[in-house]
Amino acid sequence: MTRKFGADLIIGLKKATLGTLCAAGLSLSTLTPAIAQNMFAPVAYVNDKVVTSYELNQRIQFMSVLGSVPTRQAALDALIEDRLKANEMERVGITLTDEQIAQGIQEFASRGGLQPEQFLSLMAREGISAQTVRDFVSTGNAWREYARARFASKAQVSEVEVDRALQNNGPSGGLRVLLSEIFLPARTPEERAKSEALAKQIASRPTIGAFASAASKYSVAPSREKAGRMDWVNIGDLPPALRGTVAGLKPGEVTAPLSTQNAIGMFQLRSVAETTRPTPKADAIEYAAYYIAGGRSEATLKRAAEVKASVDSCEDLYTIAKNEPAEVLQIDTLPAGDIPTDVAIELAKLDPGEVSTALTRADGQTLVFLMMCSRTYGNSAEADRDQVRNQLQTQRLAALADSFVAEMRADATIVYP
Repeated sequence: MTRKFGADLIIGLKKATLGTLCAAGLSLSTLTPAIAQNMFAPVAYVNDKVVTSYELNQRIQFMSVLGSVPTRQAALDALIEDRLKANEMERVGITLTDEQIAQGIQEFASRGGLQPEQFLSLMAREGISAQTVRDFVSTGNAWREYARARFASKAQVSEVEVDRALQNNGPSGGLRVLLSEIFLPARTPEERAKSEALAKQIASRPTIGAFASAASKYSVAPSREKAGRMDWVNIGDLPPALRGTVAGLKPGEVTAPLSTQNAIGMFQLRSVAETTRPTPKADAIEYAAYYIAGGRSEATLKRAAEVKASVDSCEDLYTIAKNEPAEVLQIDTLPAGDIPTDVAIELAKLDPGEVSTALTRADGQTLVFLMMCSRTYGNSAEADRDQVRNQLQTQRLAALADSFVAEMRADATIVYP
């Protein structure tokens, strides 16, 4: 083991923060005394450790880039819990090597189809230091290792529990559904709060006519032009976060609000139809995302239409993007449950070779040219059992770990200056 994870921040805080500043291209000599003092100012004391204003601002920015919109208190709570986790892992001797941390960053970057250097470069352009990324990833990986070691014996799942979970999943094969959708903006905490209130208002009048009217009036999705109406889709092609909920709806009923990267989604079931052949659940999906600067401007949409007319498959996009930076084209094959929710919802509407331009990134400044490449369907009942067993065990481990963190927090001395 070459690096002790969770080293005492009282001793190492200034060195760690100086290293972070240097990684961001700054030094204390370039800062005025007032700015430097403010960056080092503590925002919380957790037992014998400190959370600084700089760390808090970095965490807020980092989570925003990853797609969530954390409040200041939510980000501070996460950092406080990181300190508590670090204390416990230090107590029991859980350590990570530099190689393990580098592997964790590589795995994290690969979710976006990036190499670690590309990912860290993108983060740096957003003002997020490499040390912030390193701390976030290493804390999460080390804590998962700790939780498995401590709670594995309490998280065992019986075959009876697997049977029950499979039965409770409801029918997922042999069904097509006709849905309507509404997406409300949630790019800032204020916008999210406003949209959550509006979502409750819409759900209180779940008639098909009222939902269609609300979609036309409030939805930010392109389907607003069709009153939110989607075409028929196999229920097995829906993302896991939506599939089980929709299976339990009756026509006219509305799902609970579903959070995506910068929006809140709601879905209404309009009709259900049985098919003669079962529709298996999509096991893995290959898709391409080509990012076009300019948001939903007329010029950008024209460019997207030109690209659409010139490609027949995902491989054709390599030619389109050959003279552009590598990060503008992302082609991934991911388990259905690992795909971002808003992307998974759009992919559910597409057959291989079809395209969606409904999504944006970077606060609406980048258009996502999304193309379905292929779907892989699972054929093994035993694989379904293994998946359900793993899901139940993961949920149980997470619940046990969360409960333990709550106990540590209740016993800790936490002071807000």
